[in-house]
Amino acid sequence: MISGKANDAVNALPIMKNLPAGVHRASSSDDEQQTELFSGIVMAMCAGVGLIFAVIVLLFRSFFKPLTVFPTLLLSLGGAFFALFVARKAFDLPSMIGILMLMGLSAKNSILLVEFAIERERNGMGRNEALFAACSERARPIIMTTVAMIMGMAPTALGIGQGAEWRQPMAICVIGGLIASTILSLVMVPVFYEIFDDAEKWLKRKFARILTPVEERPKVVPTADAAE
Repeated sequence: MISGKANDAVNALPIMKNLPAGVHRASSSDDEQQTELFSGIVMAMCAGVGLIFAVIVLLFRSFFKPLTVFPTLLLSLGGAFFALFVARKAFDLPSMIGILMLMGLSAKNSILLVEFAIERERNGMGRNEALFAACSERARPIIMTTVAMIMGMAPTALGIGQGAEWRQPMAICVIGGLIASTILSLVMVPVFYEIFDDAEKWLKRKFARILTPVEERPKVVPTADAAE
């Protein structure tokens, strides 16, 4: 953005780097509004992640299975930042809006896989078989929704249309993150599912021993009459 470049140029001046004691750079109203806006978006992201976790806990009836969704969110963010780097776009307000959109779409892909695997396990299928079935059955709808979203964002990412330059970083974030999320979710979600499922079972065994300790039976000492 223009204001950001101007502020960087002002901060790079030699006189701004060696200000006298008691003198500081005054912040303008635009800077304060921008800082408040960015902090609000960060709070919205944190609130969104918390709400997603709460809903998934109710859906999966577990506190560990929802954790499978969040590593894919981090991986999708890596794809978004890589796309911005390749396109040489700055991380600004439209980019943050695109990341908000990306979080919901990436979580949806992982939820589809994990929910399908949990339902199959509840029906008596083994864990590995349930994960293979989830990836094979849910791959088509995940890829279809991803392709549809990418095609819808492609004109904006290419800068086509009036005002598309301002929204271009948003579309680039969504497209890069969706590609990374789609590819990695089909590969990494089963891995994280097994890790968190093993951790849940291990903790259940540990807490079961603490909460319900096994009572020691009294030892029976054989008497002389019993020996005879």
